[in-house]
Amino acid sequence: MRRADIDDGVKPGTTSQESAELRQARRRIKLLEQENEVLRRAAACLSQAHLPGKGSTRS
Repeated sequence: MRRADIDDGVKPGTTSQESAELRQARRRIKLLEQENEVLRRAAACLSQAHLPGKGSTRS
């Protein structure tokens, strides 16, 4: 009964639709944070790689 009252706007609170959207948004944020961590680690790894210096010759 309480959930129906909230969904109908009779009582204040987070509706079922809002709750579902928040869950989805939190999942997306978690995924993006994980992807950012992978990219951050890849960038750090690449910056540590031995790359040819300015004095190298290229063909």
